[in-house]
Amino acid sequence: MKKLSFFCLMMLIMIIAGCSNEEAASDRFEQYVKLWNDQKFEDMYSYLSQEAKKDLTKDEFVARYQNIYGGAEVKKLKVKAIKSERKPENNEISLPFEVSMDTAAGKVSFKENALWVEEKVDDKNKWSVSWKPSMIFEGMTDGDEVSVKTLRAERGEITDRSGSYLAQNGNASQVGIVPVKFKAKMDENKESLSKLLNISTEEIDKALNASWVKEDQFVPIKTMTEDEALKGEEQLLGIEGVQINNVPARVYPCAEACAHLVGYVAPVTAEFLKQHKGEGYNSQSSAGLIGIEAQYEETLRAKDGAVISIVGSDGNVKKEIASKEAENGKNVQLTVDVAMQKKLYEQVKDEKGLGVAIHPTTGDVLGMVSAPSFNPNHFSLGITSTEYSKLSNDAAKPLLNRFNKTYSPGSTFKLLSAALIADSEKFDLNEKRTIGDKWQKDSSWGDFYVTRVGNQPNVNFRDALVTSDNIYFAQAITELGVKAFEQGSKKFGFNEKLPIEFPFQTSKISQSNSIDSELLLANSAYGQGEVQISPLHLASVYSSIVNDGNMIKPKLVMNEETEPEFWKEDVMSSEAALKIKESLIGVIEDPNGTAKEAKISNLTLAGKTGTAELKLSQGEKGKENGWFVAVDTESPHLLVAMMVEDVKKGSHDVTPKVKNIFSQK
Repeated sequence: MKKLSFFCLMMLIMIIAGCSNEEAASDRFEQYVKLWNDQKFEDMYSYLSQEAKKDLTKDEFVARYQNIYGGAEVKKLKVKAIKSERKPENNEISLPFEVSMDTAAGKVSFKENALWVEEKVDDKNKWSVSWKPSMIFEGMTDGDEVSVKTLRAERGEITDRSGSYLAQNGNASQVGIVPVKFKAKMDENKESLSKLLNISTEEIDKALNASWVKEDQFVPIKTMTEDEALKGEEQLLGIEGVQINNVPARVYPCAEACAHLVGYVAPVTAEFLKQHKGEGYNSQSSAGLIGIEAQYEETLRAKDGAVISIVGSDGNVKKEIASKEAENGKNVQLTVDVAMQKKLYEQVKDEKGLGVAIHPTTGDVLGMVSAPSFNPNHFSLGITSTEYSKLSNDAAKPLLNRFNKTYSPGSTFKLLSAALIADSEKFDLNEKRTIGDKWQKDSSWGDFYVTRVGNQPNVNFRDALVTSDNIYFAQAITELGVKAFEQGSKKFGFNEKLPIEFPFQTSKISQSNSIDSELLLANSAYGQGEVQISPLHLASVYSSIVNDGNMIKPKLVMNEETEPEFWKEDVMSSEAALKIKESLIGVIEDPNGTAKEAKISNLTLAGKTGTAELKLSQGEKGKENGWFVAVDTESPHLLVAMMVEDVKKGSHDVTPKVKNIFSQK
């Protein structure tokens, strides 16, 4: 009986010892898995068996994981030890695990077994993993490598309404140096090259001193458009050691004329990566950073594919681990007419200003320009610090997009006031008002008076529009009242987002979106006060006079929807629209009209001038912005709104420019 008890006790001790060994192995594996999930490869190496370490140094182990995981763009790595009932045998135990990850070629998952061996380390028994390559990817063996092949996708292109390229996947010229030839006359050559490329010699030094540079290898210095390179090709190639290579690039044929509208693609910034975390971008990515390139980034974006394979020591593919097809971006066709875009730009390129052209009955945006401008090719091909500094420090602000901002509209706002007056039963439009040189409602306005440019003593509705009489509109809108003005401006889309897929500032009648005094009301009536409107919104407002009192909805991208839409319906009656249109024809046709110089034979235009005074107090001499809006009325297909900053002759600096647009069509 005692022998039997002793035998049972020994068996129990052996079972406990076995369980203890199994638990120790699984515990070690859990620790290893945690390090693996955290990609702490250096710490993982300490868990390898002595036999595994003979064939693989720590540096080799770490480098292998880092290179393979980095090349495959491994993300969301998840390694999990699978619970097992297996027992150790001969100081060994095979423990199952599963791995899943996202890669450049899609999801990868597999199951494997890790062989753990109990061995003496520093006089202690420890479980160590008999590491093998199949723990990286299933099917890998000694001598195998992992191949990651990128399948390049093409970014979608941007065209105008007729298919002319605005942003294209084309070619550029890369100017570079072969150091061994260049250094014969290093200082002289650097000086010559810096002048031809408009870069500093320090930028050339930086490129030549990069760690990867070899004496006999081509070192890129600057990439430029093919046209730019062609102009200086003879001089560039005359410098010993300089070469010009053809490289694929995103190019912008419309250049400065389309810069703020189309935008450009460039390497992503740290801020961009933060904003678009988890969307597949990395530090090597490029993306649209402004304009249509940015606004339609998701549509245009090319998504590269990849194939990840195991390659044997003989160079042949043993196994394909994962693959993902390249996904080309989709093209975007704008309603813009590139010829109109260039005409607009030609008129304002030497000014600080903007131009917008739309089809008034379809809403198609035919052009939007901002001046001064910049060449987007320089950004997409890699702008130098010298070039960028010059642009960013330019007082005229060429990087600023002016056409999507809001401005004081001056007297161009009188169309809106005219609509409220014409549709009110309070007024007889034919009635003549006796008006002096200045006016204030009462003494509560203090020293402030509304003034006017004209001197016609008796003025009716038509006269007020033709001669742009501030006092007429200030009086009438003050009589109409704050509530009617606020409601009326709301009907015209103020305080609303412009219904178009492009970022525009929101038009407002005041900073607080309400009128808090009759003085502000009177000033607002003729487009001063705190009224702010974007030029495209203003163009839509003016479309109402050729659409029976309905404001057209602007459209920037061509699509299958051919029927035009109205943004705001019945902003005025059709009778009011006709009356205002006839009056605005008088602005150009009448000898007293403020835009009589815009008259074109055989073309009936309706238009309105505006001079926005930018000053803090009456009597102060401030800068002025000149406006002119015009639309052809007999067969309406073009409406142009243009503004020039800091004019010397008010709107008269702008009317000839708009006239040129209509004369050239």
